[in-house]
Amino acid sequence: MTQLRPPFPPFDLDSALAKVQAAEDAWNTRDPHKVALAYTEDSVWRNRDVFLTGREQIADFLTAKWERELDYVLRKSLWAFDGNRIAVRFQYEWHDTEGLWFRSYGNELWEFDEHGLMSRREASINDVAIQESDRRYFGPRPEDERGPGHDIPLR
Repeated sequence: MTQLRPPFPPFDLDSALAKVQAAEDAWNTRDPHKVALAYTEDSVWRNRDVFLTGREQIADFLTAKWERELDYVLRKSLWAFDGNRIAVRFQYEWHDTEGLWFRSYGNELWEFDEHGLMSRREASINDVAIQESDRRYFGPRPEDERGPGHDIPLR
């Protein structure tokens, strides 16, 4: 049986915003198996210089990521959408095992199947060292910071 992951394409502004927020919420759980369920069984990824295919590889990748990127917290922002595709900007903060903090800036291109599962993800990401005192994200986005008007800053 095929899983359904609403909202479904073609996206309008409201459904694209909902899809982006759902992705942010899922990734902030840091549960690799839960996150992997949003992708098709044969989903293809490019994440920086890593190429993956399928949910098992995605879950393994995310497990290693969140073992390395501690106290990870993410914000995503809708950039554009058309038909079954969405483009997002994102930032996330994390620290390594030595306590050094980073803010990672990136862009993602997403493509969805008719069931609302992501079949393709391409991510370009840059890490910038920050001081712990420069952190701006301390947990999942609160309800009063969701929806239009709550974009992430450029820097």
